[in-house]
Amino acid sequence: MRIDQELLEVILSIKNKDELDSFFEELFTQAELSDLSLRWKLLKDLHAGMTQRKIAEKYGISLCKITRGSKVLKKNGSVALKVLDSMN
Repeated sequence: MRIDQELLEVILSIKNKDELDSFFEELFTQAELSDLSLRWKLLKDLHAGMTQRKIAEKYGISLCKITRGSKVLKKNGSVALKVLDSMN
């Protein structure tokens, strides 16, 4: 299932970080927000060169979750990789 295009437009239209934070808190559960934040943190750690085992230990998560993130960063045309590269 792909994300609703109207929802993407709404997210793009919110330019204020506090409003976007509130919108996400209204839309997602705390567990969903935690999962999303964790996924971003592990992508950043992978990008920085941290080993998958070290990341698993750091966050107390399975290697399966980290492997998925690793595949994202290896994917041809990965937007996540492009974003992470631009942050350095």
